[in-house]
Amino acid sequence: MTTPLAFPELLRLIDERSGAFRAAVASAPSLDVRVPSCPEWTLFRLVEHLGGGDRFWAAVVAAGPADAPSADAAATRATVHAPRERNALVAWLADSTQALLDALREAGPERGCWTWWGASRTPQHSGGVARHRVQETAVHTYDAQLALGTTQPLPEAAALDGVDEFLNTCVATTSAWPHKPAVLDFHATDGEGHSWRLTLDADGARPEGAPGTADVSVHGTAGDLVLFLYNRVPATSLRIDGDRGLLDLLRAWEPEE
Repeated sequence: MTTPLAFPELLRLIDERSGAFRAAVASAPSLDVRVPSCPEWTLFRLVEHLGGGDRFWAAVVAAGPADAPSADAAATRATVHAPRERNALVAWLADSTQALLDALREAGPERGCWTWWGASRTPQHSGGVARHRVQETAVHTYDAQLALGTTQPLPEAAALDGVDEFLNTCVATTSAWPHKPAVLDFHATDGEGHSWRLTLDADGARPEGAPGTADVSVHGTAGDLVLFLYNRVPATSLRIDGDRGLLDLLRAWEPEE
């Protein structure tokens, strides 16, 4: 396990990764280049997705505690329209990210807001939004770089936080695991060698567990673990010990909550 990053560091990483994304867009031979990790998407569509997401979450955070996205957030999502001219597009993405950062700074780390991960272990507040947007921005920056053949490792801080954030936000649930109980371990081979354990059973999925041997252990750099969890790199990019089929079952699982 790792200690979640402090709120100012999360904001810094959102800003830094958005800048790296914009640099990739500025250097691309065409905005119509295909993005291999996002089938059917062009680089332009990827920019529109990330910038639209920034604007949507800015509106969600600004609205405060709610049971659903605000009318402003819903309208923002429905009317995303990025400019096609390259310089204008890069500026539009910069403005989108700035809107998100401004909303997060105004709210602070603990202001409640709607989130789609209501049943997970990640709090439904602005800090949880900031933490998840770091990963969204980091992974989509990788997508943009991949489209250009210029991929770079995820920043260490974002990568280490990313494994824990994914397990707590995208995996954790109280819905019963529909298969035989299992324990999965994820081990970072870089940095200080952090590890994460995921327990799957009738009580759901939770990023914790008792000591003992895991049914499957996944080893790789923290960045590669994040990209694997987001289905960006294949299992062959990692060392996997144990029952590989559990990873396929986990990826295919659609909990009720």
